[in-house]
Amino acid sequence: MARQGSIRWLGIAVGIALLTVGVGVTASFAADITTPFAGKAVNQGTVTHETRGGKHVLAVSADFVVPGSPDPHWQVVDSKGTVYLLDRLKLKDDKINRSITLPVYIADVAKVQMWCAWAEVVLGEASFVTPIAMK
Repeated sequence: MARQGSIRWLGIAVGIALLTVGVGVTASFAADITTPFAGKAVNQGTVTHETRGGKHVLAVSADFVVPGSPDPHWQVVDSKGTVYLLDRLKLKDDKINRSITLPVYIADVAKVQMWCAWAEVVLGEASFVTPIAMK
């Protein structure tokens, strides 16, 4: 009887250990999501950060509405306040650049902005709760 009890507790301990490891692994693969956009022209949607094939990718959510400005661009701000102007949001033939691969020289991302290069104004901004390190 004592042996069966020991085996049962061992099984329970192994199950708890596997569950704990599984939760930790799931959390490490979870995507980071910004606060909703807020600004003059962009007030809807969020940005998700994921790692794909070792590269850092930002993507706007399905509810993101492309601003009607003439030249909107992706722009990111790091934790030190350095601003990086990236690719255009609108492409040829009314295509939309809904995701962007970040260049390797960006150390971290604290905020994502939609920037109008023509008017030189921030159209909307979304922030990560904590800056996302580009390791």
